[in-house]
Amino acid sequence: MADKKRILSGMRPTGPLHLGNLLGALANWVNMQDEYDCYFFIADWHALTSDYDNTAPIENNRKEIMLDWLSAGLTPEKSTLFVQSMVKEHAELFLLLTMITPVPWLERNPTYKEQIGALSNKDLSTFGFLGYPVLQAADIIIYRPYGVPVGVDQAPHVEITREIARRFNHFYGEVFPEPATILTETPKILGADRRKMSKSYGNAIFLSDSPDDIRAKVSGFITDPQRARRSDPGNPDVCNVFDFHQLYTDPDSVKEIDAQCRSAGIGCVECKQKMAEGLVNALAPIREKRAYYEARPEMVDEIMVEGSNRARKAACETMEVVREAIKI
Repeated sequence: MADKKRILSGMRPTGPLHLGNLLGALANWVNMQDEYDCYFFIADWHALTSDYDNTAPIENNRKEIMLDWLSAGLTPEKSTLFVQSMVKEHAELFLLLTMITPVPWLERNPTYKEQIGALSNKDLSTFGFLGYPVLQAADIIIYRPYGVPVGVDQAPHVEITREIARRFNHFYGEVFPEPATILTETPKILGADRRKMSKSYGNAIFLSDSPDDIRAKVSGFITDPQRARRSDPGNPDVCNVFDFHQLYTDPDSVKEIDAQCRSAGIGCVECKQKMAEGLVNALAPIREKRAYYEARPEMVDEIMVEGSNRARKAACETMEVVREAIKI
């Protein structure tokens, strides 16, 4: 791995992963394993920034995410898979970075403003929530990676990390490279109700869902909202089910479904049934791998511990340089 550029990214353990997570990040991570020296972590301290009043699910969610990662194709032979809280050096660097990060940088963070509005039922007037971009910066730059793979909507997170790294270097010398933003492709899919796929909306298909669960959920998908009757022509361009067909159905069948929908040659019920079977078949390898690891929980625990030990070695090397730079 020494001759490969290092990349790093993470996920918060807020519950099982769904298709949006797979297509938005996880599938890209899997494909990057042969090209980069990959560090992927479960950001369990980050879960506390908004869920500090209900920490009980976090431990189980960590295991569920690791199961999803392994079943989707991440492997400890190719990537360092670790848990944030098992590498205490993240907290030390976070503390040091809080000393130099201006508060207005955090207050202007677009995600901060969005979350304050979206989670109005929670008290988010905490230092931890305001300062989570600083913890995120520590998570990233402690491994001095070449870059961070993100979707375009997450690019501002990497930019504030670059600003914090630049400010540290200004005060203490060139310690941290500024991580590049590696923009990744994110296919367009929505949840069953045509909103963004999300656990909180109850509209998600999870990687751990059984074939029957998938079929039942797909049957409730909203299709072309203008198509009121079976005899009405449909418009695949505005149908979320057709977006799934484009991802999980063979190209010849996709062309046929497109034509049949526009001519009312196929109904939405049949169209959804075809899509569900394609999705069930596409996720079969993930279900098979997940069953393998679910039967070996001690192996999953070992992967988390060994990956965290490997990550901690790299983090400790960085912190030695940091302490020397700031003369503490």
